[in-house]
Amino acid sequence: MIKNWPDTLAALSAELRTLRHGAPDIMKVFAASAQTALKAGALDSKTKELLALGISIAVRCDDCIAFHAKAAVELGASEAEILETISMAIYMGAGPSVMYASHALEAFSQFQASKAA
Repeated sequence: MIKNWPDTLAALSAELRTLRHGAPDIMKVFAASAQTALKAGALDSKTKELLALGISIAVRCDDCIAFHAKAAVELGASEAEILETISMAIYMGAGPSVMYASHALEAFSQFQASKAA
């Protein structure tokens, strides 16, 4: 099944806005945690997004793939970097990760095309 990842992300973002409104305290803590984790330190932000994408594949989270593929594009990740990230996720997640790796590559390609347009 081919997904439209930008549309998936837009729909998910709308639902998350509802969640942020309905459960603001926990969502503020989650957002602060994400900002802290993604802040450049020993690893730069792009590397951290690539790690997050790899984990998204390994844990089979389509919604996570959408967010982290888009963020990787915005931080300038190359297709070669995405493919190496996917390779590590496959190594760590075996067969099921191969199937989700195709989702991540498709999402990256769609977001990259959107950015170029």
